[in-house]
Amino acid sequence: MQIAAAAGMNCWSPGNAGNAHKSERSGPHRGKLMMLMWIILFSSLCLMVDSQMKISPETVQQWAVSFGKEITALSAKYSGAKLLQKKYKDVEGVVKIEEVDGEELVKKFAEEMEEMLGRKMKSVKRLAEAAEDADLYHEYNDTMEFDYYNSMLINTVDEDGNPVPLGGEFPLEENEHFNKLPVNTQQSNIQVPTNVYNRDPDIVNGVFMSEALNDVFIDNFQKDPTLTWQYFGSATGFFRLYPGIQWIPDENGVVTFDARNRNWYIQAATSPKDVVIVVDVSGSMKGLRLTIAKHTINTILDTLGENDFVNIIAYSDYVRYVEPCFKGTLVQADLDNREHFKLLVEELHVKGEGKVKNAMKESFKILNEAAALGQGSLCNQAIMLITDGAMEDFQDVFEEFNWPERRVRVFTYLIGREMTFAENVKWIACNNKGYYTHISTLADVQENVMEYLHVLSRPMVINHDHDIIWTEAYMDSVLFNTQAQSLLLMTSVAMPVFSKKKETLSHGILLGVVGTDVALRELMRLAPRYKLGVHGYAYLITNNGYILSHPDLRPLYKEGKKLKPKPNYNSVDLSEVEWEDTEERLRTAMVKGETGTLSLDVRTSVDKGRRAMFLKNDYFYTILNETPFSLGIVLTRGYGQYIFTGNVSVEEGLHDLLAPDLTIASEWTYCETDIDPAHRKLSQLQAVVRYLTGKEPDLECDMQLLQQTLFDAVVTAPMEAYWTALMLNTSGMEDGVETAFLGTRSGLMRFQRYTGIEKRIAKSFLTSTDKENMFTLDHFPVWYRRAAEYPAGQFLYYMPRQDTRAGRIVIATTAVTVTVGTKTAIAGATGVQITLEVMESRFWGIVAQPNDTDCSDVEGVCPLRCDSADIDCYVIDNNGFVLISKQRNDAGRFFGEIDGSVMTTLIRMGMFKRVSLFDYQAMCKMNSHSVSSARPLLSPFYGLASALKWFLSNFLLFLLEFNICGFWHTEHFADAKPSVSGSSAHKKKGDILQPCDTEYPSFVYEPSVKETNSIIKCGRCQKMFVVQQIPESNLLMLVIQADCDCSRQYGPITMEPKEVKYIL
Repeated sequence: MQIAAAAGMNCWSPGNAGNAHKSERSGPHRGKLMMLMWIILFSSLCLMVDSQMKISPETVQQWAVSFGKEITALSAKYSGAKLLQKKYKDVEGVVKIEEVDGEELVKKFAEEMEEMLGRKMKSVKRLAEAAEDADLYHEYNDTMEFDYYNSMLINTVDEDGNPVPLGGEFPLEENEHFNKLPVNTQQSNIQVPTNVYNRDPDIVNGVFMSEALNDVFIDNFQKDPTLTWQYFGSATGFFRLYPGIQWIPDENGVVTFDARNRNWYIQAATSPKDVVIVVDVSGSMKGLRLTIAKHTINTILDTLGENDFVNIIAYSDYVRYVEPCFKGTLVQADLDNREHFKLLVEELHVKGEGKVKNAMKESFKILNEAAALGQGSLCNQAIMLITDGAMEDFQDVFEEFNWPERRVRVFTYLIGREMTFAENVKWIACNNKGYYTHISTLADVQENVMEYLHVLSRPMVINHDHDIIWTEAYMDSVLFNTQAQSLLLMTSVAMPVFSKKKETLSHGILLGVVGTDVALRELMRLAPRYKLGVHGYAYLITNNGYILSHPDLRPLYKEGKKLKPKPNYNSVDLSEVEWEDTEERLRTAMVKGETGTLSLDVRTSVDKGRRAMFLKNDYFYTILNETPFSLGIVLTRGYGQYIFTGNVSVEEGLHDLLAPDLTIASEWTYCETDIDPAHRKLSQLQAVVRYLTGKEPDLECDMQLLQQTLFDAVVTAPMEAYWTALMLNTSGMEDGVETAFLGTRSGLMRFQRYTGIEKRIAKSFLTSTDKENMFTLDHFPVWYRRAAEYPAGQFLYYMPRQDTRAGRIVIATTAVTVTVGTKTAIAGATGVQITLEVMESRFWGIVAQPNDTDCSDVEGVCPLRCDSADIDCYVIDNNGFVLISKQRNDAGRFFGEIDGSVMTTLIRMGMFKRVSLFDYQAMCKMNSHSVSSARPLLSPFYGLASALKWFLSNFLLFLLEFNICGFWHTEHFADAKPSVSGSSAHKKKGDILQPCDTEYPSFVYEPSVKETNSIIKCGRCQKMFVVQQIPESNLLMLVIQADCDCSRQYGPITMEPKEVKYIL
């Protein structure tokens, strides 16, 4: 191969000649000698630059072929893949392969979910009827004394050992069905917020009246054992919960939980509403008044839900929107918008004179325009006026915009102890069908804000509209301060309870709200994974487009060592997960409650975004009747289109099901163990065995799944004997081969530990904590999913992520198929987990030509050896991650971070493709001082000093880092990780995480390019490399000239996500 000299390299220059001429003056002979030395020196330099190492592609190809044969033989031997494929081949004559009918499947799933949710709604209706009847026959008694079980005080004694008042003995027992919490399934008990007097006559009468709910709670639970928490939230403030629990206060001994603040209570107690909050920020509102006003706004915001619409206006001498982007409109009161408003409210400052008239006009215009255009909630409309007094004559405003219909209710909140303008403020509320309250302290805010809910509920009460509501997904970590409960996504179904007494019927008295929770995991069990295939899944959304359940929903993030819910975890939109639906056709159809289908080409990822996959997905969707929810399922074209079924006798299958190396998916529902309390401690495998042996004939089991599991158990049974024989042959067993495994579509797994726990590096692999490599409710194992997208029979190799692997390990996996006629379905996947040292020892033994190699016909370096100092050799996978390198720490890293020059060239040549992926649920660091966009104006010199400081620090950084040689290589700037400047180095402690959107790259090998070689020009040197695909694998061998450093010209290519910034 002819190698050209580096472009632009001069071996002689005028400067050199000048130096030679100077030397000549000091003496003719010495000058000539020096000139000769300079000529020799620069000639040798030119030779060094012009000479180019040549790496023989043929040699690298031979290495790749030899290494491929070695690792394929190793993987095939210890996994038993050929035997497993043969066993499934042998039964092809007795199996059936059917195409999955997505439309029929989504319809069937929806019907089962509707039936389950229907049972919950019936339970809630029974509670509402019982509560209303109990109130009808209860006579209020001001002096009533009644000792009830207060959940804060039960099982506690005073200093003398006697039960404290409202305490007493309350038996509690751990219950599997209630997340192993100690509960009392024979009795409910009462929680009262700390700021509510627990012996108030209203509380005592309400508790006594609601004792009638105990029998209904128990009866509901017996009729539907899948019910979880049932409750009654009273309008007076107490909360009756079944089953009874011991309530845990916060670290200050305070119970802040108030049922009336919960979303299920507010949604059930009121209809959807449009709300404009108008706050006075004139000079008289300074100090405590402004603090109370801000707290009042935040409390009102907390009473709104995703079915409500809101805006906030501040006024003094002029009217302004707290968020200028929302000027003249209403926005949905979802969690994101509410939290955004709260941040802006904190920045409010007082100034000027309060002129409420223009603010009221603006508010009415917003609401009237929304009603005219059919926007907003299309139901209740209200203005919330927060002020310390109103002096203007504003009657003409109401005459123009609200009278005589009084369609918009006006609620007024008088702030502070001053009562001078109380009559004016009260007049506004009373003449606009609203409610007036006086708030003089922060402690008054909660109770007074809640009053508006009672007013808005009156039409419902008078009309007796018992509307059932369903909430969005939420985690009630406030209610139950245990990890098991706080990480459980749920939805609630609730219903209002009204007074039916004749004397109060016209007043419209809301007694409270009854409800029950539905764990969304239990609902999604009705869409079994085995029917959806390796990449298929089911998901639920609300009629607002927010996700209830989706395998890609990530509601938690890690803060230190703790998992916490993200601030926007329950307002993740479907378009933020199914982001390939750029036209939002899928979202629009589902929000409208339509039934239909849609096909999309999607980019998805496994291994937490590190590895991209390209799939063709078919979406099927329909509405869940009598709920605001829609169900969707996804089937992937190819293997996901088909399902195969086999048939064996129970006796034969049961024998193989009892093998010690066999497990089934513990999160799947083979048999329903949650109906009968006696079954709740059974594992799924135990339940299946007891059902099949006739010991528990009453168990409800999925017969189709059981039949497939038995069939897989029989077909895969010979693998146990094969693996055992290998293990017993100790002389032929290789060190470092740790675990063989297989999995089938029925969730069945077998594995053989070749190495004892004390010697095994991957101690957690295929254990209960290793969720990524097990069958779960959300996904198939990652090794199964990756094998499914690779040709069956060929092994795919990869290193698990650093945070999921215990040591330097490699997983080799391959798919196993069944073919009947023209249809092929995946039967399962099998593989072997080995230590990296096993592959390394084989690699280094191959990639070194002996010193006596015949080099006569070889063009280039010969003998070529990877252990040479001027040669770097790597094995990378099809996503660019390093498996083998001289530097042990390189294993598992992305190759672009190690050698940006070679990776850039591979991308340019088309051997690797860069794929952009997006994460709309990311959490990004935000400097603590940048939370507020406002900065106090200290002095005119502050800005000048800051600018000068910034300029100097960045100029110094520029001088340190600037590299003229690499200036024109744009990849350095496009992909390099930003360096830490002086200003950002101090923000570690102050950093907080906030929701954000990010774009991140993934890299995919283009298999049509089997081999290539190239030269990279790097200033004074050139770097040659040869890359060769390793046959029958997803691996590539890279041999690179190591004595040419190109890092100045080519920065590293990283996979760091970059935040997406939006310009409004």
